[in-house]
Amino acid sequence: MTHTIRNHKLECTDKEKIDRLLTKAPTGYLGLSTDGVPYVVPLNFVWTNGFIYVHGAAEGRKIDMLRENQHVCFTVSEHYGTMVHPIPAKTDTAYMSVILFGKAEIISDLDEATAAMQALLTKYVPGYYSSPLSKTHVEKYRSSLGSRTVVIKIRPDVITAKENELNQSMKYEQGRTVREDL
Repeated sequence: MTHTIRNHKLECTDKEKIDRLLTKAPTGYLGLSTDGVPYVVPLNFVWTNGFIYVHGAAEGRKIDMLRENQHVCFTVSEHYGTMVHPIPAKTDTAYMSVILFGKAEIISDLDEATAAMQALLTKYVPGYYSSPLSKTHVEKYRSSLGSRTVVIKIRPDVITAKENELNQSMKYEQGRTVREDL
């Protein structure tokens, strides 16, 4: 399966920009599908060593769908601002987005799962814990509903990115009116 961007002017191939967004974006959206029914779920995630890692309960809709179909997409985006224009149809959004297409797998290796969970903690609560996460904690932890935690690894086959750069002179700020742009 090939994935191309229709508007080539917006295509971003800058690996550093793509890596930076995948590293810093706070939320990613995991897209799953079974029996022709889509499901998209927002998740905390970490991008490390060329893979996306997420975690969650060992049971539930997400896990059921992954067991049926490992093909997924994962999306992150950053909104830079809205750019105004006296012609309403030319008002535009400045942004960057990345979509990964690939396969997801539940990690069975405790060392890899612990490293991924530690990377998540380092991303979301840097410096909070005085010692690294232990394998025992990852292995034995149960949620308030009794579920164990699983770590899911997304192995990208294709990564696409788009960027519509912000034109500062056109950026909308509260109170700006069309009269200023005529």
